[in-house]
Amino acid sequence: MNVVDNVQEKLHLKEFKYIVYIAVIFVSVLLISNVASSKIVSLGPFDFDGGTLLFPLSYIFGDILTEVYGYKRTRKIIWLGLAMNVLMALVFMAVNALPAAAEASNSDAFRAILSWTPRIVLGSVLAFAFGEFSNSYIMAKMKIWTKGKMLWARTIGSTLVGQGLDTAIFVLVAFYGVLPNSLLGAIIVSNYVFKVCVEVIFTPLTYAIIGFLKRNEGVDVYDDNTNFNPFKLN
Repeated sequence: MNVVDNVQEKLHLKEFKYIVYIAVIFVSVLLISNVASSKIVSLGPFDFDGGTLLFPLSYIFGDILTEVYGYKRTRKIIWLGLAMNVLMALVFMAVNALPAAAEASNSDAFRAILSWTPRIVLGSVLAFAFGEFSNSYIMAKMKIWTKGKMLWARTIGSTLVGQGLDTAIFVLVAFYGVLPNSLLGAIIVSNYVFKVCVEVIFTPLTYAIIGFLKRNEGVDVYDDNTNFNPFKLN
């Protein structure tokens, strides 16, 4: 059994053709964003952490997973992403703690970039857990309330709540006491506006991917009888 088949088997996703690829993108975006978040960047009027350039895609793929495959399957993938996040943090902490080889010339650069990673990952784990589960829950509930109509309202509405929680929790946990409070406020507002704008701009692409998956997977889950407890994995 290859790696993809093994992941599908463990997550009970064997019956679907594309979900494991969506899950891999979803988790990869999360991990890359955490490392990129160690730099604060400016883009026009916005000041935000570098991970914000990519991170909104995780919510878009979270919307796609919930809309097509349902909250129950998405819940498992969210936990997988959180577990890989923690693993990445532990590896970076272990590498930072080990003495550098005498001839190594990049130890200081490695430490300068990744010494923030544990705190960033803690913020990311808390923010992602609250934000993504809220996003998925609202997405699933709105699908039932709207009887599957107005997808745009579900993707944007769930993002307004999920990204709001995610942004505030992440910035405060990752950067409070490190950056001036005035800059923290600017980063929270800039991050939130930027992330919501990305969701809106990518709405046509979200529609296209969801339509493709529903047609080719032959599935369109409604979570009428789903237990929404995020800790219930069975």
